[in-house]
Amino acid sequence: MRRHTKQVQCGNVAIGGGAPVSIQSMTNTDTRNVKATVDQIKRLAEAGCQIVRCAIPDVEAAAAFGQIKKLSDLPLVADIHFDYRLALSAIENGADKVRINPGNIGSPERVRAVFAAAKERGIPVRIGVNSGSLETELLVKYGGVTAEALAESALNAIRQVEETGFDNIVVSIKGSNAKLNFDAHNCIAEQMPYPLHIGITESGTITSGKVKSAVGIGALLLAGIGDTMRVSLTGDPVEEVLFAKEILQAAGLRKKRIDLISCPTCGRTRVDLQEITAQVEERILALEPRWEAEDKPPITVAVMGCEVNGPGEAREADVGIAFGKDRCLLFQKGEIVGRYSPGEVTEALFRLLDDMKENGATTK
Repeated sequence: MRRHTKQVQCGNVAIGGGAPVSIQSMTNTDTRNVKATVDQIKRLAEAGCQIVRCAIPDVEAAAAFGQIKKLSDLPLVADIHFDYRLALSAIENGADKVRINPGNIGSPERVRAVFAAAKERGIPVRIGVNSGSLETELLVKYGGVTAEALAESALNAIRQVEETGFDNIVVSIKGSNAKLNFDAHNCIAEQMPYPLHIGITESGTITSGKVKSAVGIGALLLAGIGDTMRVSLTGDPVEEVLFAKEILQAAGLRKKRIDLISCPTCGRTRVDLQEITAQVEERILALEPRWEAEDKPPITVAVMGCEVNGPGEAREADVGIAFGKDRCLLFQKGEIVGRYSPGEVTEALFRLLDDMKENGATTK
């Protein structure tokens, strides 16, 4: 069961309060380059991103942020460090949310100024702390970066914000270690009512970072923790969005329209199932947007390497194929509906899928 939190609104996206877990990413273009940033935001939106964040390192970027906001297809978050005036400028320029770390903004007066401006505009603020920016006194108290230190840092920041009379906040506590990250979230989850932005910071490359993110984010989601998320990868941010969708689907929080399952292969397999499955997956990825646009019911497609792992073990699949020695089986809901040669069966599968799409049938 998901932890219940206060709900905040970021543009047209609800965060917390039972709303679906939303997917975020961050542009890696120079924010001062309006065209490049807007083009990347469009690509992120097409991939399924729901909220996007832009870095605001200087006054010029803050001015460009206002232009980007007018052209953005997504709610826009301003990422601010050190200079509270940049946060005020971003808010003035239409930010849907602001991300700050109160610990590096400066004096309490400056922090209050940011929250007063956000309150006037009716926008939320994300309070972010992470393992790389813990206060010195906490590092000394706990002997380094620990889950307890991260949680205490976040709770201190929350109290600082609440003292200003502002409570329209999202909280983020991130570490680059999946276990530390999980423990820190468990420390804080029951101690405050605000929605949590989850992720693994500095997780790594598209290859290694996916593994760490899947474990770290997936564990939190399965524990009912998390209201909005970002997969942080070194590379094209579109990859972050696509993989975030996969994590949500694997955690049972977002249903794929067409879910592909396949067997791991063994000595019974007489075909190159890896290549065949890759080809089927590529065609499914092309078909899925149309299936979603037409609001077709979700289905499961199976590709199995032999008769043993065919209709029997994939009985719950809506449709699938199983490769035998000379003939291949096309099955639907565990029942054989056709026999084909290895070279014909994939086309037969997609003819059946096309028929199911046109007729709206997902069961035999």
